[in-house]
Amino acid sequence: METSNPIYAETNRLVLRHFCLEDVDSFYKYRSNPLVSQFQSWENYTQEDAESFVNSQIAHKPNEPGSWFQFAIALANSNELIGDCALHTPLAEPRIVEIGFTLAPEHQGKGYTNEAVGALLDYIFHTQKKHKVIAFTDVRNEKSIRVLERIGMRREGHLLQNYMSKGHWVDEYQYAILQTEWVDR
Repeated sequence: METSNPIYAETNRLVLRHFCLEDVDSFYKYRSNPLVSQFQSWENYTQEDAESFVNSQIAHKPNEPGSWFQFAIALANSNELIGDCALHTPLAEPRIVEIGFTLAPEHQGKGYTNEAVGALLDYIFHTQKKHKVIAFTDVRNEKSIRVLERIGMRREGHLLQNYMSKGHWVDEYQYAILQTEWVDR
């Protein structure tokens, strides 16, 4: 596969790479889908939102303390964007990072999310040498809960009414995995 975008992780079927302008339409298509945004913080996602987001990500790089970086999840054989993974590196403690993930509905149920998140954890622990990865998920989001547990993350907390989303307080589960646990699995 030829691409000028940096590739951060690869599997047999996927690459985690930098976003590019060619991703805007695919990104908009899944981000504007109400099924995808159901448990996310956004709604009514517009083409302009997608353009702005992709342009901002092009200027970023992973592991910048105080920022979120979004990896494009693309099919290895075609470079088609099918989703994204997020990496938040906090200013206060950059050795403990937070992840998130979103996949287009037509690509769900094929093992791509597990594969992408596993590749992201490899990158975080082996390349970035982070100590711990955490993730938060809405307690109603059964698909995300299954992914986090399947890849070996442990539920560390149930946070009641932890954030306001779309006019309602939402409970979240917090998941985590240590570098030693990932390497020793």
